[in-house]
Amino acid sequence: MGFGQDTGYIAHHLQLDSVVISASRVNFDIPGFIKMVEEDTTFYKAFKNLRILAYTAENNIEILDKKNKAKASLESTTRQHRHEGCRTMSVLSEKTTGDFYNHKKQYNYYTAELYASLFFTKGEVCGETNIVKGGHDTKVDNPEMEKHIDQLKKLIFNPGQPVPGVPLISRKVAIFDDKVAPMYNFSITSADYGKVPCYVFTAQSKPEYSNSVVINKLVTYFSKDDLEIIYRDYSLSYNTFIFDFNVNMRVQMTHFDNLMVPAVLFYNGSWKVPFHKREHAVFTAKFYDFALNGN
Repeated sequence: MGFGQDTGYIAHHLQLDSVVISASRVNFDIPGFIKMVEEDTTFYKAFKNLRILAYTAENNIEILDKKNKAKASLESTTRQHRHEGCRTMSVLSEKTTGDFYNHKKQYNYYTAELYASLFFTKGEVCGETNIVKGGHDTKVDNPEMEKHIDQLKKLIFNPGQPVPGVPLISRKVAIFDDKVAPMYNFSITSADYGKVPCYVFTAQSKPEYSNSVVINKLVTYFSKDDLEIIYRDYSLSYNTFIFDFNVNMRVQMTHFDNLMVPAVLFYNGSWKVPFHKREHAVFTAKFYDFALNGN
């Protein structure tokens, strides 16, 4: 299906439902919408917004064995405080099982390190902003793990964008590139998320390319009112001697004081990095009671 301006492979191979077709005849700019999806940074910015707010989080992490039963876990409630440009965190409650921590109360699992680098504050952290510059701040105690976690965070927060430092993956995740796009079926449909009318952009890998792509599925719900992301469901997988992972994510967004922030995040992932055993974990994070400053 072609459009008035050339927006590449996707615009010419896009499936639309009748509601979207009708909207496009009135005021819905389909080529512009595709470009917006490609260049979107609001999803990452929503997580950056957590750095500049106070909030309560419910954290549930399970490390699974080969039979998908929990062998270690953490369940906690934390409160991030924000004062004069600095953030700290209090642990309101915590319960662990198995060998989640070692004897020095360091994480035994790198999924836990990933989670902590995203949502836990160690000590006092100052001078952060929610400005998206294309970089991803990661501070963990293990420099080698820091590199791998940073690369995984790039995949998680900017699906569809190249990942510097991982050449093979970098080329394959660029699903909007005309060389990669033919491996996918793309569609824009109309659906409600809860009670919110949305445009739903879907990129689904074609069966014949299932072993050649990194992003298997990317489904994003955009509010029709302001075209902001309110829900995303996606899966990533890849297998090389450097990187080996299979990750599924679902993220529900909400708003506080005109800022988009994550409300609920669900992760189910298996990944392996050099010199470490394969690790399969699930985690759920819930965020609420947001505030601009204070406890």
